Amino acid sequence: MTQHFRKFSPRSDAAYFVKAIMVGLLVGGLGTGFHSSLDFLIGRYAALRASLDGGALPYVVSFALSAACVTGAYLLVRRVAPEAAGSGIQEIEGAMEDKRPLHWAPVLVAKFFGGLLALGSGLVLGREGPTIHMGAMTAEALSRSHALNPEDHKGLLAAGAAAGLAAAFNAPLAAILFIVEETRRQFPFSYRTYMAVIIASILSAAVTEELTNIGPLLVVEVTYVPVWSFLLLGILGVLLGVLGVLFNKILIATMDLFQKIPDGFRWIPALLIGGFTGILLNILPDATGGGEDLVHELIFSKYGVVILLILTVLRFGGVLFSYASGVPGGIFAPMLSIATCAGLAFGVASVNVFSLETDFRSACAVAAMGGFFAASVRAPLVGVVLVMELTGAYALIMPVLVTCTTASLTAHHLGGRPIYEQLLERTLRLAGAPPDPKGNSNSDTPIQLGAQDK
Repeated sequence: MTQHFRKFSPRSDAAYFVKAIMVGLLVGGLGTGFHSSLDFLIGRYAALRASLDGGALPYVVSFALSAACVTGAYLLVRRVAPEAAGSGIQEIEGAMEDKRPLHWAPVLVAKFFGGLLALGSGLVLGREGPTIHMGAMTAEALSRSHALNPEDHKGLLAAGAAAGLAAAFNAPLAAILFIVEETRRQFPFSYRTYMAVIIASILSAAVTEELTNIGPLLVVEVTYVPVWSFLLLGILGVLLGVLGVLFNKILIATMDLFQKIPDGFRWIPALLIGGFTGILLNILPDATGGGEDLVHELIFSKYGVVILLILTVLRFGGVLFSYASGVPGGIFAPMLSIATCAGLAFGVASVNVFSLETDFRSACAVAAMGGFFAASVRAPLVGVVLVMELTGAYALIMPVLVTCTTASLTAHHLGGRPIYEQLLERTLRLAGAPPDPKGNSNSDTPIQLGAQDK
């Protein structure tokens, strides 16, 4: 990120911060509305399945309904705002580099309603992708009400994205750090823009908490983890580093494979993926959905290693196909659920072999969430803070740090690159944009300082 030291009048600062306040309030309300609507749809869908008699009827109805919803989401995105597919984070980064368009109105429509259809169908996608993208587009709409210089404009986009992440997880500090770590190549760092991100994140999370009355989403209580077990957590981090690199490579390869399907037939994978998801909702519901509720349930479950590994594989494959289908949805929450399954499997095996306290299972699950995130997104501090804010397990900060650090180092030495950097490069390649001649990489771009800091 580049620091700028341009002087602004107090009145100009105040006007800019008012926009940041409005962004935070609006995005908090919009995000809460999206989540509440989604919870309502998921609840009604579950009630419908429960009301059906046994036999083949629940499978037929679920196949048809989920297939129709995913196909509808795909067609809505394709016809209204193609850039609304996926999480949208790479689109925001591209816009901050002046390489991607900003059509805020159609994106809001496609992301909101397409997201409800896709996520309500049971796809393995997260709510945070739509709220982050909608947050940035809300900021874009407000920025057009008064002319802003390019740096302030990009700063407000970042504030909107941070507010969307804060609303999704009620995690304002992780949202702020996400901008610092993930968008450091694009973010125009200055006092004004940085404070705008902080203000918008705080207010968005406050609105979400006030409207939903929720604290940490995935409260986990672990009393003690022996220091010697940090060696095991380091090994877990290495395994997660490998898994993160593998996840990134296979996700891009799966999307490229789907891209080879002729335009007129790309709705067919969406239909089939939706239909299969509908069937899976009846057979093994733990393998479907974003995983926000599943994470908490898994930690307190008594699943053995084999079942946990099966869930890891199913959810791993589920997010690959769900994301590649071209509908709105994020990968944060699915990554957390995949990591929880894998971490619990490692923890259960460790408890059985080394006679550790059962709390170590939970510690591995929490640490794995941060480690997998750090390996894939390559934002280790965000992984640590996000997990702390989600679980409230602040006693585990050292185990999580160990796992995130080893996972990130492993991913780096395996040649892995941040997933959103790869997604942006792929988007620009498909759009016909020339490659960056400098070969910049979010993971390796140094922080550039102003003259007074050198």
